[in-house]
Amino acid sequence: MAPALLLLGLFVAGPILWSIYVSFTNAALSGAAATDPEFVGLENYRRLFTDPALWHSAWLTVVFTVGSAVLGQNLLGMLIAVLTQHRRRWVRTAVGTVVVSAWVLPELVAAFAIYAFLNAEGTLNNLLASLGMQPQDWLYSAPMVAVVLGNVWRGTAFSMLVYQAALSEVPTDLVEAAEVDGAGALRRFWHVTLPVIRRSVLTNLMLITLQTIGVFTLIYVLTAGGPNAATQTLPLLMYDQAFELDEIGYGATISLVLLVIGGLFAVVYARSLGDPDSREGGV
Repeated sequence: MAPALLLLGLFVAGPILWSIYVSFTNAALSGAAATDPEFVGLENYRRLFTDPALWHSAWLTVVFTVGSAVLGQNLLGMLIAVLTQHRRRWVRTAVGTVVVSAWVLPELVAAFAIYAFLNAEGTLNNLLASLGMQPQDWLYSAPMVAVVLGNVWRGTAFSMLVYQAALSEVPTDLVEAAEVDGAGALRRFWHVTLPVIRRSVLTNLMLITLQTIGVFTLIYVLTAGGPNAATQTLPLLMYDQAFELDEIGYGATISLVLLVIGGLFAVVYARSLGDPDSREGGV
């Protein structure tokens, strides 16, 4: 395990420790602080907790993550997997190809594709105009909705594949027994299928949540955090402070907030993955 631990320490623990150190300095991209940063103690943290932009971005990060990952990708991926479970092979192949095609695109390419669809002269407005409806500049009139839907479109494939694999492992005798007992499709799914795939659901939620918290390129290409910071999630705020305003120390401090939020989500999901029977026994 030594090589793996070495790589983890170099590429994961190393940058985290460096960010912690830099957060206690006034490091910058230019000027004297770039070559010889000074130790400023907790100044960046005092500034952080009094900065209204931080709390605004933290709230937007939670909204974006819950909307596009927990509700969007997770539920849509499960719905597609359930609806295609017993369909013919060509139907499953066609649906899978369409959904996965967005996922395999590089994030930058996918972001420009979404931009071409939603901007003022894009595909969506041309379709609305052909139907006699009033076009809108969706990236300005509903920016958060636009980035949420864009991330759902791009990331649903992962959840779909996870749930397709999980559903294939559900014992058919349990489902058939519930059907014989008179349970309808919804009751069979809720009381039989969902408990069986519970761990897959929680694992999928953890993975897509942690990935979504750090989404940068898609939002930056679509709105650059605007208009008026309406989509400025924590990754974009961190970028603006560190690379646009040259305040590396303060940007590193914001990155630690992002790390804490991701850690909280991970802890909640990890505890939920525990065996409920063993937890009850401990109580």
